[in-house]
Amino acid sequence: MPSDPAADGVRSRATLSEVASLADVSVSTVSKVLNGRSGVSSETRQRIEELLQDHQYNRRAAKQQPAPLLEVLCYEIDSPFASDLLASIDQVARRRRIGMVLTGATERHLPDPSWVDDVLRRRPVGIILVACVLPAKDQQRLRSRNIPLVMLDPAGNPGPDVPSIGSADWNGGYLATRHLIELGHRRIGIITGPHDMLASTARLSGYRAALDSAGIVSDPELIRPGEFHHADGLAEGRALLSLHDRPSAIFASSDLYALGVYEAARSLGLTIPGDLSVVGYDDLRIAQWAGPALTTIHVPLRAMAEQAVELVTRLADEPDLAFTRIEIDTSLVVRSSTAPPSTARRVGGAKVSNG
Repeated sequence: MPSDPAADGVRSRATLSEVASLADVSVSTVSKVLNGRSGVSSETRQRIEELLQDHQYNRRAAKQQPAPLLEVLCYEIDSPFASDLLASIDQVARRRRIGMVLTGATERHLPDPSWVDDVLRRRPVGIILVACVLPAKDQQRLRSRNIPLVMLDPAGNPGPDVPSIGSADWNGGYLATRHLIELGHRRIGIITGPHDMLASTARLSGYRAALDSAGIVSDPELIRPGEFHHADGLAEGRALLSLHDRPSAIFASSDLYALGVYEAARSLGLTIPGDLSVVGYDDLRIAQWAGPALTTIHVPLRAMAEQAVELVTRLADEPDLAFTRIEIDTSLVVRSSTAPPSTARRVGGAKVSNG
C-alpha cells in the first residue's frame, strides 16, 4: 500500500511521485494533468486533481519558468468599459515586456470549461479576471501550479483568499447623489446594476446614504434595475420619466445607462439639463463627447490596471504575500448635464409651475 502524506493527522505537501502512487497512475499521467495536456480520461483527471488539492501539491520548487504572458479573462470584452480598461492593462503589461492573452467570458461571468486547461498549457505569469468569477476547483488548480489570480472590478463577492481591485463605489454613489441634492433636486431616480455585483450594490448604498443624510426618504419607485447596458438605460430611463411624478434628476450608475437616459428623455420631449439632470458613472471617453457633455463619476481605470498588473506579478514572485481588497478613489467630474431643477416640471405630460 502506498504511504499517505497526510497520515497521523499531519498534512504535508505531497511530491509528484506520491500523488501518482495514491492515484495508481504513472508520474507522466500526473504531469499531463498538471500541465493541462490531453490524453487523460475525465475520471482519472478528476481523481488526480482532487489528490493534488487534498495533499496541497504545488510546483514552487519546479525549475520551469512561467511564460512572459498575462492571462486576462474579461466579461463583455466589446463594451466601452472593458475596451478602456483592457487598453490600460495592455499598456502596463507591454511596458513590463509581458504579453497579454485575452479571453471573453460567458454570459454568467464564467470562463468556458476548457479555459483552465488552456491556461495550464501556457503557464502564464498570472491571471487577471475582469468582472468575472472562477469556480473554487479551478482556483485550486491554478494555485497548485503557482499561477496567481487577481480579480479586477469583481463580479459577486470575492473570497477572502482572492485579491481584488476595484473603485470606491460607495463613495462614487454618494458623490453623484450629493451633487444632485446640492443643486436642489429632491426627487432623484437611480438605475442600478446587477444585484449580485459588488460595484452595483455599493453604488446603490451610497445613493441611499446621500438621500438619508439630506433627510430625503428613498422612494422604491425611483430605483430601477439593469445589467449595465445601454438598452437598460433607455428602457428604465423611459419608465422613470413616464411616472406621474417623474424625477427631476437621474443617477445612471454607468455612462452607458446615462446615454440611454439621454435617448429616453429626448424621445419624451425633455431637454438635458433644462428638464432633467443626469449623472453617469465610469467617465469613459464617450462621456465628454455626449451632447451635452456628461457629468459623471471618474473611475481611474489606468490606476486600477497598474495595481492589477503590479499585484499579480508580485504574487508570482512572492506566493505567500499577504493581500487584501484594494479600492481606488473615485471623484466627481462636473460637465454640462446637471443644473438646478427647472421652475416647471411635467406631470402626466403637461408642464406645471412649481411656484
